[in-house]
Amino acid sequence: MDIQYYVDQLAEDNLLLYFFPIAILLVILESFIEKAEYTDKKDTFVSFSMAIITSAVEFIPKVLAFGLFMVLHEISPLRDVIQRQWWAWVVLFFLDDFSYYWFHRLNHEVRLFWAGHVSHHSSQQFNLGTALRQGAGERIHKYIFWLWLPVLGYDALMIFMAMSVNLLYQFFVHTEVVYKFPKPIEFVLNTPSHHRVHHASNIRYLDCNHAGALIVWDRLFGTFSEELPEDKPTYGLTKNIHSYNPAYVATHEYGAIWKDMKRAKSWSDKLAYVFRAPGWSHDGEDRRAKTLRAKLKH
Repeated sequence: MDIQYYVDQLAEDNLLLYFFPIAILLVILESFIEKAEYTDKKDTFVSFSMAIITSAVEFIPKVLAFGLFMVLHEISPLRDVIQRQWWAWVVLFFLDDFSYYWFHRLNHEVRLFWAGHVSHHSSQQFNLGTALRQGAGERIHKYIFWLWLPVLGYDALMIFMAMSVNLLYQFFVHTEVVYKFPKPIEFVLNTPSHHRVHHASNIRYLDCNHAGALIVWDRLFGTFSEELPEDKPTYGLTKNIHSYNPAYVATHEYGAIWKDMKRAKSWSDKLAYVFRAPGWSHDGEDRRAKTLRAKLKH
């Protein structure tokens, strides 16, 4: 692999960098549109800080993943079939969104992954600023879920551009300015209504609506929940951390896992605290999302 070509290709992945100033302006604009209580300055500071921390943490995994994608693309039997044709971009949109769904869903269902994602849910507000509160730890394992795409013939830059477009779309669903769109749109696309459910700590809504751009994956795989007017979303965690320290927001769950592992006596229980869903306990109440929802139905 030619190093200069690799550097040149990686340098072209700059869509999110160009969008960041626009995101700042939109956050400010939304704060004027919404009521004052929906935009807390300290909370917004943490969200912007998390965006910077995440970018720093992601740098090395991103560079390594881009190189690995290029290597896998080189050995793909389909590399000469996929040549950035319009139809290839359309198919990639669906493949990328499918990858994101499973990456996001497992971030909620595997506690180690949740530790890297939980910071995104730590805000008790829901606005465009919250969209910037990305999980730093999840960037370490994120690209594993896209490894199959270069094998299908998609080059690294195509994949990274699709991932960036998907992330940009998700920025706009973090708002309460819009309630709901017409039903056909709500049925197919991830919308602010669907994503408000995802950020809610209400038992009915826990671990639902993992969509990136398309809500159809949640409908297909049984993780969809409708936003109900009688059950208004309460944002944040089931046990909020009440901290404006970005470092703590980014790392607190790793510390909680370590404490739980030290409490456990057997290695099977220690590993369960790492790989089972958040809320599992070897000696206490099972507060996993699926367990709490099952109790709610009864």
